[in-house]
Amino acid sequence: MGRFVHIPPSDPSDQFQNNYDLPWWKVSFDFSPYSLFLTHQQDHKLHDPKLWIGMLSNKTRRIRIVNMLTKDEHTLEVCSEDTLDQIKDKYTAYNWHAGSYVWKRLNAGEMQVMDMSKTLEENGVEDEGEELEGLGLDPADFVPGLALYFKDDLSLA
Repeated sequence: MGRFVHIPPSDPSDQFQNNYDLPWWKVSFDFSPYSLFLTHQQDHKLHDPKLWIGMLSNKTRRIRIVNMLTKDEHTLEVCSEDTLDQIKDKYTAYNWHAGSYVWKRLNAGEMQVMDMSKTLEENGVEDEGEELEGLGLDPADFVPGLALYFKDDLSLA
């Protein structure tokens, strides 16, 4: 066995078996007929909330956030399912007043205000990572940028 569950040992070994059907994070501990009809999104609700770490993401992506007032730039890796409100909460580690900014993106040469209740894809920020990899380019060199414009709303955010 490896050092951790489902992780192979660092050196070659014929003792490690990887013939398990489901990964550990997809195994359901509730065998009632009702649990067979649950979607993957609802499956976590059956388990003890004290043991929750988070949900698995289908794909993560990198975004570059530029504060247009201070010209600070930060690159974050976010889940593709995150809304801009959730991304804003993650960005507060860099700027506590992120709620006092208008989030915009460049669209056809004009800055467009983004809907904070939608995901990046829903706001028109396409994930071109797979397309870039298909062209032999490194997706880390082409990170989409979001611009933050300060709004004087007199809030403490």
